[in-house]
Amino acid sequence: MLESTRVLYRPRGTVVDVNTRIAELLMDIEAQLRQLGQWDAVAPPAKALESEQPFCVDTLTLPQWLQFVFLPTLYSMLERGQSLPERCGIAPMAEEYFRGTGLGSDELLAALACVDDLLSK
Repeated sequence: MLESTRVLYRPRGTVVDVNTRIAELLMDIEAQLRQLGQWDAVAPPAKALESEQPFCVDTLTLPQWLQFVFLPTLYSMLERGQSLPERCGIAPMAEEYFRGTGLGSDELLAALACVDDLLSK
C-alpha cells in the first residue's frame, strides 16, 4: 500500500509526494488523450461501463476506458484520501492498442508507464 507520506525526488531536486505525482500524471494522460483526438465529448451508455471484462475490452476502446473508468476512479480515490491500487499494468495494454496507429502516443505511453511504476512499487 502506498502511503501519502512517501515522497519522490524529481531530477531538478524538488520533492513531491506520490499522490501529487499521480494527480499530475492523470492530468497529463487527459491532455494527451485530447491532443491525440482520443477524448470523447459524449459518455458511452451506462451499460458499456458495466462490462466485467478487463479494461471493458468488449464495450469500450482503451481511450474510452481511460477517460470514463480509469481517470475518474483514480481522481476519486485521491480526493477521498483512499489507498491507491498496489499494482497497475496499463502501459502494456496501451502500447498494444496504439501500435501501428501513427498517432504519436509516446508521451501518453510514458505517462501511463509512470503511473504503473508508481502504483506497483
